[in-house]
Amino acid sequence: MLRASLGWVAHGKARHARLRICKPVLQPYNRRGFASVTDLEQYPQPGENLHGFTLKRSKHVPELQLTAFHLEHDKTGAEYLHIARDDKNNVFCVGFKTNPPDNTGVPHILEHTTLCGSEKYPVRDPFFKMLPRSLSNFMNAFTSSDHTSYPFATTNQQDFKNLMSVYLDATLHPLLKENDFTQEGWRIGPQNPKAAAEGQGGGEHNNLVFKGVVYNEMKGQMSDASYLYYIRFQNHIFPDINNSGGDPQKMTDLTYKNLKDFHVNNYHPSNAKLFTYGDMPLADHLQEVGRQLNNFDRKQTDKTTKMPIDLEQGPLYHTIKGPRDPMFDKDTQYKTSTSWVMGDTSNILETFSLGVMSSLLTDGYGSPLYQALLETGLGSDWSPNTGFDGGGKVGLFSIGLNGVSENNITKVKEAIQSKLQEVHRKGFDKGKIDGILHQLELALKHKTANFGMGLMQRLQPGWFNGVDPFDALAWNDIVTAFKQRFAEKGYLESLLEKYLLNDRTLTFTMEPSDAYGEELSSEETTRLAAKLSDVMKQAGGEAEAQKQLIARELELLEEQEKARDQDLSCLPTVHVKDIPRELERKVVRDSKIGDVKVQWREAGTNGLTYFRAINTFVGLPTELRMLVPLFTDSIMRLGTKDRTMEELEDQIKLKTGGIRMSYHASTSPVDMKASTEGFSFSGYALDSNVPAMYELLRTVIQETNFDSPEAESKIRQLLQADASGALDAVAGSGHSYARRYAEAGFTQHGLLSEQTGGLTQVQRTGNLANRTAVEGLGDVIAKLKVIQQFAISNASSLRAALTCGSESVSTNEAALQKFLSKLPSSTTIPEEQSPVSRDAFTPTTFFPLPYQVYYSALALPTVSYVHPSGAPLQILSQLLTHKHLHHEIREKGGAYGGGAYARGLSGLFGYYSYRDPDPQNSLMIMRDAGRWARDKEWTDRDLEEAKLSVFQGVDAPESVSQEGMTRFLTGIDEEMEQKKREQLLDVKKSDVCEVAQRFLIEGMGAARIAVLGEKKEWVKESEGWAIKSMELSKPSESAGASDLSAGDLDRA
Repeated sequence: MLRASLGWVAHGKARHARLRICKPVLQPYNRRGFASVTDLEQYPQPGENLHGFTLKRSKHVPELQLTAFHLEHDKTGAEYLHIARDDKNNVFCVGFKTNPPDNTGVPHILEHTTLCGSEKYPVRDPFFKMLPRSLSNFMNAFTSSDHTSYPFATTNQQDFKNLMSVYLDATLHPLLKENDFTQEGWRIGPQNPKAAAEGQGGGEHNNLVFKGVVYNEMKGQMSDASYLYYIRFQNHIFPDINNSGGDPQKMTDLTYKNLKDFHVNNYHPSNAKLFTYGDMPLADHLQEVGRQLNNFDRKQTDKTTKMPIDLEQGPLYHTIKGPRDPMFDKDTQYKTSTSWVMGDTSNILETFSLGVMSSLLTDGYGSPLYQALLETGLGSDWSPNTGFDGGGKVGLFSIGLNGVSENNITKVKEAIQSKLQEVHRKGFDKGKIDGILHQLELALKHKTANFGMGLMQRLQPGWFNGVDPFDALAWNDIVTAFKQRFAEKGYLESLLEKYLLNDRTLTFTMEPSDAYGEELSSEETTRLAAKLSDVMKQAGGEAEAQKQLIARELELLEEQEKARDQDLSCLPTVHVKDIPRELERKVVRDSKIGDVKVQWREAGTNGLTYFRAINTFVGLPTELRMLVPLFTDSIMRLGTKDRTMEELEDQIKLKTGGIRMSYHASTSPVDMKASTEGFSFSGYALDSNVPAMYELLRTVIQETNFDSPEAESKIRQLLQADASGALDAVAGSGHSYARRYAEAGFTQHGLLSEQTGGLTQVQRTGNLANRTAVEGLGDVIAKLKVIQQFAISNASSLRAALTCGSESVSTNEAALQKFLSKLPSSTTIPEEQSPVSRDAFTPTTFFPLPYQVYYSALALPTVSYVHPSGAPLQILSQLLTHKHLHHEIREKGGAYGGGAYARGLSGLFGYYSYRDPDPQNSLMIMRDAGRWARDKEWTDRDLEEAKLSVFQGVDAPESVSQEGMTRFLTGIDEEMEQKKREQLLDVKKSDVCEVAQRFLIEGMGAARIAVLGEKKEWVKESEGWAIKSMELSKPSESAGASDLSAGDLDRA
């Protein structure tokens, strides 16, 4: 997986100069019989040796409830960081410094090919084969700008050992076969090799095209204008760091030899950093890691820390071309930003302080740069690179906008510089800084299920660039030092002057080009012709070249086919018997305050209270439902008659960990055709601040002023911000949008989800954003005011849930009662004038969008949550994904992803493909998957693996704030969960074949399909395709009460 960002903004890092000291040997031992794994007394002392590692130093960090250990492997110099914490969700990661030598994407392609087989595990694709042989809750690999990481997380000790063995062997001893390089990287081959070999069909079947999983992944990435802008910006400000993910235009220059050489030079323990986290014994980890690393000797590797360009001779200006967005105003599609190079991030205090300054300047509607740039209409949203990036050796600070008109390009930089000068004169508000520090305090108290993985991802970028991870962990020291410096007056202002009050800048702009897509396609055609010319010269002619390319493709297909039934006995596994048959129950109790039902979960929360409420509606009109996302945005933007949003934001930061309001819909667990909808309200705060949290929630819901003179312009800004990023948002998860649209024709819940979060909502938002000032938004505001009247009430339609410590129950109950007493006791919802039928969603739909690859989905209706067939359907989805669709759609078809899914609560089964070069082939595979599953002779091992895959999600660790929420949000109680658990564990092979026949074969006639991507000749209405344009309606067509039907995107 490609990680685009240079890294997390890691506050408080400093360089550590290591000293060589004598290393007395300590006999291997495991002293885990202490009260806590964070107790330093049970571990070696600095300078002692354990399993070939010398402990350099250790540090207890009480505010994070952890103890850190920094070790070095004696023989190779590999660095090892272990974080001991009483957390059962243990994490491992091995990473390597991988400065990309060019733009061919060799680090990214190597990340993929290392996972295709190793010396100890010589099976095809052991990484994907391990997914269903594990109980991990996270398994992946990331290519970052200058390093590559292989992390996993699991709560099972045997699983941890298994995965660590596979990961280490994959990275240190990969097979790196040439066929794996051509499958994952790039190759030239016929679009349909079997048909071409047999002389069938001609035409498209014989077309020679570029193929490769990473090649298509990156074509998809480059279709995302935000990613394109960000990566091109990085190319200009960090020219020494090439595109690690790979530019498709350069990727086809990469050779197999280049790949192998890059592995030899970079994937070596001397170039590695290892990370472990959790409550499992450090000694056990070191024993296995040391055994693997001892096979290597110390070696010189390229650990060069790359630096950005020198802007001392600035200002510099660069402009590039990018794609035009058909879903946004064509006259405001420029992206532009101005950037400064900051100081060395090893200055722990300064790096933290610059992060605080960045938040003060840009976070929230009341921030000075938001008011100067977005509120004035210079652009619609922040550019992708906006903010402080402290993940490298030196920091970067960028401010920019999307949705800028050509006339405003120069004005953006002028406004930035003018506002920074003004902020320097006026100074920073201590109250706003207190709000930021309060957020940090709550973040420390908030218990998350993925703390270890988050910690690894935050520490690693700086660690690879010479920044000391121990300093980043010294949280209290950093905050205390910051408070002391800020108290001296003028501290942040001096940093502002030091770094930003100058013109040593890079201004980077991307202008829209109507010809961009055509030029990309033309370049690929020309490049393909040049590559084919080289092949023909080597082969001795066109016919022989075609023959060789077909033969190579068939050879790859044969190898892929053999992998289906490959002996996997060399791979380690956990077993279904390791899964407890009994659900781990979380005790909740119910009470009532008046007519409002209240669910209580009493647990250790570090003095925090978590609140959630749902107000359900019956008969909500479609035209109001589709405005709910805009309503929830508006109440956090407009302010009240007495207080501005800036004042409210300050209070939210000072008193809470955040408050939120959103749309809620859920299917009935006993009837998939029935669903409920309403508003969800949530927030958390220190126990002492709960009354203030309730009052802030009530204020923004009930008192938001939709009649203020600025209301319409602010709502327009919200619409334009959403619309300007819509095309990129769809590109980032196009398969999800395709699935949502395909599902909308089956159930009420599917319809509601599409209307409020699907392509229907995307286009509705774009059309509203496209209205002229003359047309106005008066009718929209009138409807938002109607929604406000029934958003919340102290009635039986409202239910609440609180998670808190036992000691705060009584005070929380009193605070909730007071909150409810201020709400209206009854509300009225207007009647639906013209309800939308699910039949309006066409069964086979194509959305023409300017992407270089496709996203597709096929959905089928099944059964409700409590139905006995639900369990085998879930198992079947995993069997199809791992045993069939991955081979056919990803390995053979070249898509970045593809699989099957079963929505147990929604009662839907479906298939998807992601960044897919050939959706026709994928859809054919999907249609035939049921027959394949029915006729497959499933083994006990197949069923075992599918059950393990399902339980990775079922038994994934929960944050304390999520405990009891399944019951509260969906109505699925623990008895239903226990029954489902037993059904899943008891699924038989015959059950799988039966549901495949009933739902996937006999039910295929009811299938609904949606595909997103470039419209080509095969998309014809005569072939049954409904073609739905996502282009904006003309401004005059976007006005009116019901200008867009939620069921038909062409009615605009």
